[in-house]
Amino acid sequence: MKADCCHASLVFVTAFETRGAMQGFLSQISWETEVWIAENPDHLIHFNGERFLGPYPDVLGAGPK
Repeated sequence: MKADCCHASLVFVTAFETRGAMQGFLSQISWETEVWIAENPDHLIHFNGERFLGPYPDVLGAGPK
């Protein structure tokens, strides 16, 4: 498959081993992203925003062609 055929967008997920480890970074986690914690692997924490596990449109564009 050619790389130019892929139209997938990015979704950012921050991962921590424990909830306690996440506590020290709460102020640095970007809004509208997801957080996964290994000690509770079946759960995701969504940091607000209109989309859960969905990419946002590329507002910067694909760059010069």
